[in-house]
Amino acid sequence: MSLLIPLYVHPSQDPGAWSRLVAASHSVHGVILNPANGPGSAPDPAFTAVSRALRAAGVRVLGYVDTGYGDRPACEVESDFARHRDWYGADGCFLDQVACARDGLPACRRLVRGLRRLGAGTVVLNPGVYPAPGYARIADLIVAFEGHWSTYATAFSRPAWTARHPPERFCHLVYGVPPALVPLAVRTARQRHAAVCGPVTGEPPNPWAGLTPVLTGEGRDP
Repeated sequence: MSLLIPLYVHPSQDPGAWSRLVAASHSVHGVILNPANGPGSAPDPAFTAVSRALRAAGVRVLGYVDTGYGDRPACEVESDFARHRDWYGADGCFLDQVACARDGLPACRRLVRGLRRLGAGTVVLNPGVYPAPGYARIADLIVAFEGHWSTYATAFSRPAWTARHPPERFCHLVYGVPPALVPLAVRTARQRHAAVCGPVTGEPPNPWAGLTPVLTGEGRDP
């Protein structure tokens, strides 16, 4: 199981968490860099340093960009990624709040093509739900679930079309997981055809302020 890590905390607030990410490079699919709900208006030296350390350890750095469910102009999204690339060396992007309906496919396809021309080697789409099947052919990874453990454990369903794609193309991000159940969350993602996951114990408004216990050793199977 590979881990996608959204760590939305400033390096000065929790330097230990960022150091553990560097040390755990072997199990990390990618780290989402999110200085200011995007790249911010100017480079942040603290994020520059952690990004450099992550990339030196072989970790994929993904710049966070909000697409507003397809409502943000493509030029704004591309500009955000270009700043992530230029300021932090991001080699990919994490597109948040992505449209999931079939009629949004053409615009999403054009957007991803533009981002790849700008140097995005990895593109992750986060609709937070299973989108129309065509989205899986656009991106390298789809976040097909983002939500609370209570929903994930009881009200989850996976569409049949996902069987046509390898599990490495799907990710489940689950928050509010009771610490003792983190290993179960990892096993459940694997059983549900998702080879990438990110279970955390945090709760809204920012469940991604801390690392997944999997990286600290507390969430591993015995």
